[in-house]
Amino acid sequence: MEEINQQKELESFRNLLKNKQYTALRGKAADMNEAHLASIMEAMEDEDMLKMFRLFPKELAADVFALLEDDSQMFIITSLSEKEAGVIIDNLYADDAADLLEEMPANVVKRLLANASPDTRKDVNHLLQYPDDSAGSLMTVEFVDLRSSMNVTQAIDRIRSIGMDSETANTCYILNDKRLLLGTVSLRTLILAKPEEMVSDIMDEDVVSVTTSTDQEKVAQLFGKYDMTSMPVVDKENRMVGIITVDDVMDIMEQEATEDIDKMNAIIPNDKPYLKTTVVETWKKRFPWLLLLMISGTFTGRIITGFEDALSRYIVLSSYIPMLMDTGGNAGSQASVEVVRGLSLDQIHFSDFFKVIWKEMRVGVLCGGTLAAAMYVKCRFLDGQPVNVAATVSLTIICAVFFSKLIASILVQVVNKMHLDPAVVASPLLTTIIDALSLIIYFTIATQMLHLH
Repeated sequence: MEEINQQKELESFRNLLKNKQYTALRGKAADMNEAHLASIMEAMEDEDMLKMFRLFPKELAADVFALLEDDSQMFIITSLSEKEAGVIIDNLYADDAADLLEEMPANVVKRLLANASPDTRKDVNHLLQYPDDSAGSLMTVEFVDLRSSMNVTQAIDRIRSIGMDSETANTCYILNDKRLLLGTVSLRTLILAKPEEMVSDIMDEDVVSVTTSTDQEKVAQLFGKYDMTSMPVVDKENRMVGIITVDDVMDIMEQEATEDIDKMNAIIPNDKPYLKTTVVETWKKRFPWLLLLMISGTFTGRIITGFEDALSRYIVLSSYIPMLMDTGGNAGSQASVEVVRGLSLDQIHFSDFFKVIWKEMRVGVLCGGTLAAAMYVKCRFLDGQPVNVAATVSLTIICAVFFSKLIASILVQVVNKMHLDPAVVASPLLTTIIDALSLIIYFTIATQMLHLH
């Protein structure tokens, strides 16, 4: 239903543009939610999107612009005149402006900043100096700051004077003359307090903050842990320099989750949406890992070749190879994915190394034993295999599942401790290692159980 309504609204805007009913278009756009308006514009042809964007008042244009996809932003900002683009940059929050300019060529950035206001240039340049994926690069410098010496009436007057230009006014930050962060006070608390009360008496001194160098993943974890809507960012001397809001954190979580999913499926991460990524770009993302895994997969072939004589005497053994490799690989993937998730949510630390291993060993015994019992019944009574063959396959399953979970839990934690991304080893690479291990276990057990010397 939502898609049908959006399609109707899209056609309505197209008709208004076609018939040059610009006043009606402005009125219709002004009554709509900015995010919904941005999604409608994304569905338009580039020229119609630009024409419609130029009709918006500057405040609405800036709000909608911040919600567009990166390539749409790039198209619009490079299509506008330098003066028009400067107005948009001025009306964006500093963190959104910095994100936009970070993706642009240096010569374009120089022209845009030349037409922006001095304050905007100062704020954006301040944000651009921080490393990617740090709290400093995510924050906005537009927030409501108060002094502890103010009373409630003075504080509310200040909020009225600067609140419209701030990212949020729901939480206000109490600073001293050296801009050291002393505490916070909510707008609700100020409104309900008596006019003569001092801010220092009603502020909350227990403040959770991050530094400009804090990694964005850690920032997202803190937001979730403390259920915050905004968080102050301080420098090394505890001077407050900006805030990060929950909408920025939602973007981080989506970005980090997408990156992990790509890496766990042997794909080089890419920021572009799927349909806006070219075939060549998609090929570049996928083929390196496919090539690596193909080469590493030849080792499993060499293992099988080494046991050709054994397989020739018990041909039935070869029919169980795919099942054993898949079972071991799936068991390892389950363990690795859960440990990676625990690490990313800060639920697991390196100090828990042996706890994780001990847990996965016990899970491996239970899962392996259950699967082995089921496979023994199948081999013995459904496939009609002799006891020694059924026992060989079943014992291999127990060992393969046990060692797969053990290796997965160790490897992921060690890689994370080395400050590398554990998602890289979480699935494809780990599966290749475990496939080879499962075959070695299988043929070793078969050699002993079936006397294949």
